[in-house]
Amino acid sequence: MPTIAVDKAALFKALEREYTTEEFDELCFEFGIELDEDTSQSKKPEDLAQPPQLKIEIPANRYDMLCFEGIAMNLRVFLQKEKLPKWTLSPPPSGKLETLTIDEETSRVRPLCSGVILRNIKFTQERYDSFIALQDKLHQNLARQRTLVSIGTHDLDTVQGPFTYKALPPEEIEFIPLNQTKKMNGKQLMDFYEKDKHLGRYLHIIRDSPVYPVIYDSKRTVLSLPPIINGDHSKITLNTKNVLIEITALDKTKVEIVNHMLVAMFGGYAESIEPLNIVSPHNNESRESPDLTPRTMHAEVDYLNQVTGLEYSPEDIASLLERMGYTVSPSKSDKNILDVSVPITRADVLHQADIMEDFAIAYGFNKLPRVYPNKSAAVAAPLPINKLGDIVRFEAAASGWNEVMPLILCSHDENFAWLNRKDDGKTAIKLANPKTAEYQIVRTSLLPGLLKTLNSNKHHAVPIKVFEVSDVGFKDLTQERKTKNERHFAAAVMGKTSGFEQVHGLLDRTMLMLKSAFVTREEGLKNEKLEGYWIEELEDSTFLTGHSAAIKINIAGKHHTIGVFGILHPSVLHKFELPYPVSTVEINLEVFL
Repeated sequence: MPTIAVDKAALFKALEREYTTEEFDELCFEFGIELDEDTSQSKKPEDLAQPPQLKIEIPANRYDMLCFEGIAMNLRVFLQKEKLPKWTLSPPPSGKLETLTIDEETSRVRPLCSGVILRNIKFTQERYDSFIALQDKLHQNLARQRTLVSIGTHDLDTVQGPFTYKALPPEEIEFIPLNQTKKMNGKQLMDFYEKDKHLGRYLHIIRDSPVYPVIYDSKRTVLSLPPIINGDHSKITLNTKNVLIEITALDKTKVEIVNHMLVAMFGGYAESIEPLNIVSPHNNESRESPDLTPRTMHAEVDYLNQVTGLEYSPEDIASLLERMGYTVSPSKSDKNILDVSVPITRADVLHQADIMEDFAIAYGFNKLPRVYPNKSAAVAAPLPINKLGDIVRFEAAASGWNEVMPLILCSHDENFAWLNRKDDGKTAIKLANPKTAEYQIVRTSLLPGLLKTLNSNKHHAVPIKVFEVSDVGFKDLTQERKTKNERHFAAAVMGKTSGFEQVHGLLDRTMLMLKSAFVTREEGLKNEKLEGYWIEELEDSTFLTGHSAAIKINIAGKHHTIGVFGILHPSVLHKFELPYPVSTVEINLEVFL
């Protein structure tokens, strides 16, 4: 969770009260945030060299509290010293909106754009620093290191609309970057900032693209090269009066969230908030940005009361929710329904459960009645498959095998080709956009992870005996999510001998603890009511010919093949670079439930 440092004196002045550290810590707890440190109590030289600060830990989804303005505003509303502002758009002095036109080529690199103009804003050094810091915080978390969203801010009086958002070959883009004196093109800029500690980490976002995104004004002046850097020509200063904010993105939802946060936090310092006309000719789209209309959601009175254990009237609930920034009114069609107006600052509110949480915060978590809820499943219990897995895990460990926990993702070759198995295209869950060749699919067997573990530990003395109890994944079009998990148990032993008898013994011990007795193949096939397991010879290309067996079982009158064990084929050992023979066993635990 992000930690925001705010000036202690300024915040207490905004809250109209001087708090002790303990009192402010309690206020933070009541609101759902946490006071991490009060530097006035610190003895560190760096803390003593500056005015006292409060370092406050903010939930990761509360983008409206990533700066001093957001923290002060939300706490003032919570303390009922003010109501949440209602942000509105105003027409420009000329009566004609500034236009930003999106070129079709931007779809190749960064297709979305939004923006706003803050007219006659009044910056102080503190406000200016907070404005820059908020952009940085949004870039780091919501924007995922600028990969999804990037913000550019410009002195509107230094440029002239209409503006154009284009995508051009890097050699055709020339401008002086922020705080530099030399004009560069896109390629030169990449080389110049390659070793820059701050900007170097963002270059990869567009470096390999055939075209770079760029924003021009009507005189072909470059405003910015998103998501890397702004132009020096339009940089903002303390004397800037009119701020143009442009936001480019890959995510349609996040670009508007960022716009809303900047407007909500700093629109109060401006005389007016002016929309931009965003035009996309190739999509036949024209819209005004941002839309500051609050979202309307519905919450059930019975639900809010039931979960919190209260018996509040709709009017009382509405009064408490106002402390959290909502505007609430009873529905005209149903007395049990509340119409909740969610402000633009609350992008985290997605469900009435979020409204219920804020209702509980406004009432006070510590004051909620402590009752046993009779209408909800509040008693935790382990899932049966987890209990079953623990039994197997304990027995394997007690038998002298070491548990390992490899990753659930692996490469396609490790899961299929290296095990001499073929992919039918209907089994494995494949990642749509894998970042590396090592993590392409969700494993369908535990064997690749065990064999890679043996490979990483082959410098240790043999025999090495490892096991794992974990999930594998399969496609399953009958499921709502089109996939399913299966809990498997697998073990592998590598030594100077094949170790076949060791995995066979572990299998027998495991089946005994699962209360499945060994029966002969003839008994199992002849008498379906006879519950037990047996083994059958199996030709499996993963194993040596004649040295593998399928594990069969009778459960509830049905035959099941639950797994396989045997001595691995030399070609498998070669692929995984294993110097000694290896025997493995793998079974599906789901059938025992």
